Order: sequence, then structure tokens, then C-alpha cells
Amino acid sequence: MNRSATHIHTVTEFVLLGFPGCWEIQMFLFSLFLVAYVLTLLGNGTIICAVRWDPRLHTPMYLLLGNFAFLEIWYASSTVPNMLVNILSKTKAISFSGCFLQFYFFFSLGTTECLFLAVMAYDRYLAICHPLHYPTIMTRTRCRILVSLCWLTGFLGYPIPIFFISQLPFCGSNVIDHFLCDMDPLMSLSCAPAPITEFIFYTQSSLVLFFTIIYILRSYTLLLRAVFQVPSAAGRRKAFSTCGSHLAVVSLFYGTVMVMYVSPTYGIPTLMQKILTLVYSSVTPLFNPLIYSLRNKDMKLALRNILIRMRISQNS
Repeated sequence: MNRSATHIHTVTEFVLLGFPGCWEIQMFLFSLFLVAYVLTLLGNGTIICAVRWDPRLHTPMYLLLGNFAFLEIWYASSTVPNMLVNILSKTKAISFSGCFLQFYFFFSLGTTECLFLAVMAYDRYLAICHPLHYPTIMTRTRCRILVSLCWLTGFLGYPIPIFFISQLPFCGSNVIDHFLCDMDPLMSLSCAPAPITEFIFYTQSSLVLFFTIIYILRSYTLLLRAVFQVPSAAGRRKAFSTCGSHLAVVSLFYGTVMVMYVSPTYGIPTLMQKILTLVYSSVTPLFNPLIYSLRNKDMKLALRNILIRMRISQNS
């Protein structure tokens, strides 16, 4: 019997095509993504430093913000550095293990972000709707437990399905028309269908997205209802401004993620899929420090004090 016809070529690396365009466009994209990444690191890193160094920010709300900023740094770092290297690379190759490690961290950190957004909505709901009970309900211990659960749930949810996906035979092309290793491109390269694995993966992702977004919307609905009862017009305006900016970020993140992982992506052009992925993986980590923290009065005061200390230490 001739076995050569059934010979399977084992894929040892993948090729990430990234964004199309000539060398000048690639250099422009490289500069743009690099600046955005540096700003993401600076913005979120500044928040972490402020929360750590200012004793007045050692409260549950700012503990959540500090952890969220830490998460955003890692979420952006799971894709952007490799994307920058890939733009400059001639081969645009990523190893098999490197591809699936990126896949794992990207989805684990994305799931953790959904859980963090839900916990932060819960924290704001308690603070505004139950201000008298807030200190006894949202203690530091409970806050740390919620933070730990977010990280653990995010990172323990995907090892098994991603391991099974990595065991599929990839016997055809190794070219991925994307800037990262994502579910749909990887499944399209597999030469053995795995409907059960695919179903489990998408069901798990969809449940996380739906439950967290429903909880967030419910929390903000109750929160806004409480805001309407605030007698002060200035207080209402401040609360609306805060809630509106938070909901804008939540809508941007969830809207793009749901288009990619809940609705069928077969009719969406490849370039549009890349842009949508770029929005929730790189743009939201860039804007979140501005929305969640740098508009906050206590945070701005803490940052001003840190800058003053830095100037004093430089001059001395």
C-alpha cells in the first residue's frame, strides 16, 4: 500500500500576514502602534504607581483600578510587541508553541477583562446605590477575593480547549491572514474538523460575554436610576459624565468582541476583522486609563503629588 498519498506535513510554525500595504504603509503602522503601545504602558503604569504610592488611594475602588491597569498592560502586551516585530520581519513567522501561547494569553486576559469590568460595575453600583452599606460590603478582603477570582477564572478557563485545538492536525497551509493567532484562522487551517471543541470554545466565550455584559448593564441601569434621585444638578451631571464615559468604553470593548466571537464572522472582510480585533486588543487598553482614572479627582491629585515628589528628588 502506498502511504505517500496520505502523508501529512506537520506544521512547525505559522506565518502571520498582518496588515497589507507597501513598505511606507508598514512603517507608518509600526510608528502608530509603537506610540500607542508606549502610551498604553505609560498611562496604565502611572495609575499603578499612583495607587501603590498614595495612601489615600488604598481603597477597594482604587485597588480594582490598579489591578485593571496592570491587566491592560498585559492584555496589550499579549499582541502588540509580536505585531511590531512581525511588521519589521521578512518571514513574519511565529513558532507553533508561540502561536498557541499567544492564543491562550490573549483569550485568558480578555476573559479576565470582562470579569474585571463586571466587578468594577458592581463596586460603583454599591458605592452609589448603597453608600451606607458600602464600607461593610466592599471590604479590602472581599475586594482582594474578587480580584483573585477574576484572575483565576480568566486563566483556568481556556487551557483544556486550547490544548485540544493545538492537537488538531495542521496539514495544509500555515499562513494566517491576521496579526495574531486567533480561533477562526487556526480552525480554518486544520485539516480535521473538530465541531465539539469549536462548540465548547465558542459557547464558553459567549457565556462569559453575555453574563458579564448583562450584569454590567443591569448595574448601570440601577446606578443611573439612583442618580436621577440626586437633588443636586451638579452631582447628577458628574455621575452622568462618569457613567457615560464608562459605558462608552464598555460598549467599544463588548461591541467589537461580540462581533468577532458571538456573531458569525464569515461575511466580514478579513481587513475589517483585523481592525475590530485591534480596537478591543489595543485601543481600549490605551483609552481605559483616561476614562476610568485620569478623569477622577482623587487620582489626578495623587498624580500631581507624584510629579511634585519627582521634581523635588531631581532638584535635590
